[in-house]
Amino acid sequence: MAINTIMKNKPYNVVSSEGSGGDGNPPSSPPSPRRQTSGFSQCRRRLRSKVPLQYFRKYSLAAGIFGRRNIQFLLLLFFLYFSGLMMCVGRFSNFLRHSREPIAIYKSHLLLEKFWHDIETDNSTALELSSVWQFKRRMRVQKPCPVSTARRHLGSVEVSSEPTGYLIVEANGGLNQQRSAICNAVAVAGILNAVLVIPSFGYNSVWKDPSEFRDIYDEDHFIATLEGYVKVVKELPNELISRYDHNITNIPHLRVEGWAPAKHYLGKVYPVLQEHGVIRIAPFANRLAMNVPSHIQLLRCITNYRALRFSSPITTVAQKLLNRMIERSSMTGGKYVSVHLRFEEDMVAFSCCLYDGGDAEKFEMDSFREKGWKGKFKKKDLDFVAGRNRIDGKCPLTPLEVGMMLRGMGFDNNTSIYLASGKLYKAEQNLAPLLKMFPLLYTKESLATSDELAPFQGYSSRLAALDYTVCLFSEVFVTTQGGNFPHFLMGHRRFLFNGHAKTIKPDKRMLVGLLENMTISWKDFKDDMDAMLLESDRKGMMIPRVRKFNRKNSIYTFPLPECDCLQSHDSSLGLNHTLNALEPPR
Repeated sequence: MAINTIMKNKPYNVVSSEGSGGDGNPPSSPPSPRRQTSGFSQCRRRLRSKVPLQYFRKYSLAAGIFGRRNIQFLLLLFFLYFSGLMMCVGRFSNFLRHSREPIAIYKSHLLLEKFWHDIETDNSTALELSSVWQFKRRMRVQKPCPVSTARRHLGSVEVSSEPTGYLIVEANGGLNQQRSAICNAVAVAGILNAVLVIPSFGYNSVWKDPSEFRDIYDEDHFIATLEGYVKVVKELPNELISRYDHNITNIPHLRVEGWAPAKHYLGKVYPVLQEHGVIRIAPFANRLAMNVPSHIQLLRCITNYRALRFSSPITTVAQKLLNRMIERSSMTGGKYVSVHLRFEEDMVAFSCCLYDGGDAEKFEMDSFREKGWKGKFKKKDLDFVAGRNRIDGKCPLTPLEVGMMLRGMGFDNNTSIYLASGKLYKAEQNLAPLLKMFPLLYTKESLATSDELAPFQGYSSRLAALDYTVCLFSEVFVTTQGGNFPHFLMGHRRFLFNGHAKTIKPDKRMLVGLLENMTISWKDFKDDMDAMLLESDRKGMMIPRVRKFNRKNSIYTFPLPECDCLQSHDSSLGLNHTLNALEPPR
């Protein structure tokens, strides 16, 4: 209606080609008054009579083209305007989009209150640890291991019979990232036909552990086990290091791309090693691809499952912890559940997740993030990140949530649990619900005496080695947040237990959805947890299909089929190379 009104009041201009009314006067500039229809028709007839037909056709064609160009130009202007508008309001639209996304809020403590009576009285359907795993795997016929020697052709490069030179690497990260680097270093030494110098450990600002190789692993056992595969020495010969003024930083230093294939080492690194007789590669985390020739892959297997044995101080205390854990699990036949709980303060802060601590917790975590990572998290809207992270299953599980999950799966309050973790965030407050659900809860601190643990205090990797050993031989291992620790443990347990991981890896997205549902019944929750346990059991049996030079999964998490040839029908093999004495519980 408004548009029609404007058009009615708008003056209508008419300009004649030769004068108004054909009287020879110049056209008047003021607007002409409204005319009758008959007069307008006469004007059009006079116009047509004086203009040649060919000119009129050309003029009409030009006007049409010009009109179409105007339309295209207007469309282009509209598109540019709309694009600019979207760029300007993009952040606001993202805000609206995020606000419409489902946001998860921590309600687990409320659901525990609702379920507590059921949990407390529900021991009638207790799950026996000996019958947790429904899927079984038969031991396959053992295949002979490939000949693992560097004295052979690799690609188009002829490898000499004598060692080419010395390889120095620096392993960085925590216990299991270092373990990965060590295994890869042995494999690279095999590719290059080099003598490997015992890897050094870089000091990590997060782990803050100055331990050296011999503090964590048995050096002599490492060297002896690899004899005949890769030559390993504790240090460079004096005549060679003196050539570089006894300063390791003067040795030619190479930076290798991440996940480099074997041909990269042969084409780029091997010539430098031949020229100088020694090279140094640092950093050395994830510097070798998973796809390598089978005899090189075997070097990783031998290193991980035979050569890397914890040092005597660690082995001695680890065996005491294991024996005590078995003794305290007498009600379940010496079998126990181990839980790797990642609920340390730095983990909670880095995840940007919020729990039930309210504004005080948010302020504390913001302060910790600013202190630990400076302004890295300032650009994020932490409120929305917390809600999205939780519903995406990226938030660390709390001790309370782990307890509810396990009780829902059927583990009763007679189940012994070993808790592997660092210093938990608000440990006393957050452990209380888990301890209430599982009174037989143990840690390395509760199993060992203060004198036994004293030599390990302040050394995170040595403490992690104790946790690793006790978790390795549990009947059930529960991983809650991912990382190198559970990945190596799952692989090691697959190696020990005939291809089965015996690991509970929860579907955290599903779990969060259930813990958000305040209307769910305890029976329905238990049914869903039973299905989750069954799925973990099924996935624990999975072995990737590995074709020649086509491995995509980590061999440290899925050691079969390449490492299968190392297995012996003697069931004590795996443990003898870990604890050197005790047979693993079955």
